[in-house]
Amino acid sequence: MTNNDIIKRIRYIFDYSDEQMIAIFESADYKVTRSLVTDWLKSDDHAEYKEIHDDQLAVFLNGLINEKRGKREGEQPKPEKILDNNTILKKLKIALKLKTEDITEVFKLAGKPISPHEVTAFLRNPKQSQYRPFLDQYLRNFLNGLQVKYRKDV
Repeated sequence: MTNNDIIKRIRYIFDYSDEQMIAIFESADYKVTRSLVTDWLKSDDHAEYKEIHDDQLAVFLNGLINEKRGKREGEQPKPEKILDNNTILKKLKIALKLKTEDITEVFKLAGKPISPHEVTAFLRNPKQSQYRPFLDQYLRNFLNGLQVKYRKDV
């Protein structure tokens, strides 16, 4: 999945307007314009399409944490320069206050049940032997499950 796909899906899941998207970036101390946000959301064959880079998606996810849980005091966390699917899962887990059981439930809602052991393997440090990469198909299914859980019109 591309970063643009991920931000589009999150926008759809929570039904965010352009103003809300801009506010999420601003809550993580990052200024964006409406035109930039809409260029990120365009289809990849559109002439004005722009890719959202890892550090920009990391800022958005940090802003989502601020929006859902409240902004923490002091300096905001630095966005990751390189973002992988495991980090995206961790940030969504924090933003939505999900426990391991909640994540397994989200996968069930997507019709792709996984075990709690798999979830904890995705959340481990990459240096640990039980670590597993959170592949694109898992991220896609996780976002599908979030859509079922949070979109009332689906």
